[in-house]
Amino acid sequence: LDNLEKAALIGLPHTEVAARLKSALDAEISSRVAFDHAQACLSAFRAFCLRHNLLDFSLRVETFRRHVWGNLALRPMLTHRYRHLIVDNLEEQNPFTHQILADWLPQTESALLIFDEEAGYRIFLGASPSTADALQHHCDAVHRRTEARVAPPPVLELGRQIGASLGLPAGPPAADPRLAFTFHQSRFHPQMLGWVVEQIDRLVNEEGVSPAEIVVLAPFVSDAMRFSFLTEMERRGLPARSHRPSRALKEEPAAMAMLTLARLLRPHWGLLPDPFDVMQALRLTIGGLDLVRARLLVDVLYRPHKTEDGPLFPFEEVAGPLRERITYQVGQKFDRLRAWLRDEREAVAVPLDHTFSRLFGELLSQPGYGFHQSLEAGEVVAKLVESVKKFRLATGQVPILRPTEGGEPEEVLPDVDTLNRAYLHLIEQGVVAALYTRSWEPTPAEAVLIAPAYTFLMSNRPVDYQFWLDAGSSGWWERIAQPLTHPYVLAADWTPGRVWQDEDEVAHQLDRLNRLVLGLTRRCRKHLFIANAEIGERGYEQKGRLLLALQQMLRRLEKTSPPAPAKTGQS
Repeated sequence: LDNLEKAALIGLPHTEVAARLKSALDAEISSRVAFDHAQACLSAFRAFCLRHNLLDFSLRVETFRRHVWGNLALRPMLTHRYRHLIVDNLEEQNPFTHQILADWLPQTESALLIFDEEAGYRIFLGASPSTADALQHHCDAVHRRTEARVAPPPVLELGRQIGASLGLPAGPPAADPRLAFTFHQSRFHPQMLGWVVEQIDRLVNEEGVSPAEIVVLAPFVSDAMRFSFLTEMERRGLPARSHRPSRALKEEPAAMAMLTLARLLRPHWGLLPDPFDVMQALRLTIGGLDLVRARLLVDVLYRPHKTEDGPLFPFEEVAGPLRERITYQVGQKFDRLRAWLRDEREAVAVPLDHTFSRLFGELLSQPGYGFHQSLEAGEVVAKLVESVKKFRLATGQVPILRPTEGGEPEEVLPDVDTLNRAYLHLIEQGVVAALYTRSWEPTPAEAVLIAPAYTFLMSNRPVDYQFWLDAGSSGWWERIAQPLTHPYVLAADWTPGRVWQDEDEVAHQLDRLNRLVLGLTRRCRKHLFIANAEIGERGYEQKGRLLLALQQMLRRLEKTSPPAPAKTGQS
């Protein structure tokens, strides 16, 4: 799908994707075969969409390009209606958008195009700074604004001097970048996180900084890092939240609990969960229930082989001593949950998003249950409901083959039960989810944000304090391995037939790191805290390019100017 979308945005026929990748990437035989297999999948998917009148993103782009924008009778319906254009973040748009603007600008009465130099962070999503820059030739005047409106001079100079360490021209320092950051080196990863939380505690409780003005950034935020950071923040009573768009919905504990309860709700699907999953779901959804007592409940009352009256059985079947150990209070909550699931199972089947919404609102968000007053759980369930709804609306009109008495299958629309089961099956395989726009909307929550660095950049908001974690990680500059696609080869400015070389990879890595550092420093109002663990999260020594650039910058400044006041630490 990613290759289809990139091909549509640059006007490349989808049948030529594999040929371009194979000609540009000097890959092994196995990789070339993989490109051919991917091409076969692309063609099969496109044929399926055309056969069933479905529009995915790539087909919508191609349809608009050929039949709407390419139709000179239809194009004026848009261009004549809007005579004045204002386009911001031009560098984050795709080549097709730039082509539309190039055709549109001569017909406008006025237009303002805003282009941020050294940005273009969405390259992996099709952003094309080069085609955006070319639009200046369609403008009557070009004004270049260089004055800073957010970051102070030392912070801006930090970004420029790191760029100089990456081989880019910077000139003599206009301010001392050593005043802009505090560096801390730890031996192990947990020590680094502990130091970060201590600094946040000091800023919030001693200096009165709003938690919303603090962000904690890393090239990647793993489950372990997220859990350790949020747990330590909670232990100190500091508000914190996370935003990881790449995190699969099924990996969220609240979503896993809801999906497990859905599988218990419909035993006839043949998708009954493992006892461990039921134990985790009960622990999360029943307030005050720990893992030990949840395991006791599952051992006695979960009987997946008896689905006629089960698979959950009433608390009264627990023996006396064990019943007291679990407590009657927990037993009452369990029985209420079991009764809700039983009543829902006996009722007429309804869409799964309706079931999830009612289960959360009528029971799990009420006092005594695990999601009561949990904003995070509410957000996750809202995403889950949105995901089910989008899946139902998208697939509910796609015919499926169903066997008939005569032996010949017939095409029929799926019923509610079939859609519910299909969604559950696919999401647990990681195939479906949805785009949750509310996650990107500004939040009023006064909480410290932990997020991947690019996620914060794309939210496009400044803060007072930034914490950069794992400065020695290679993730700050290395491109994510994508064996079946390539964001630079499937781009509008790529020359067909040219071979992607190692020096191309290194040059683009340095360019990405420079853009990232400049983007972050330009969104910091006061101070940065840069932390590194000598031994990374995976147990390997960390000596990435960002750390080397910082060291080169400090050595260079020591030769040209006296050292700034020490703001480094080590544990």
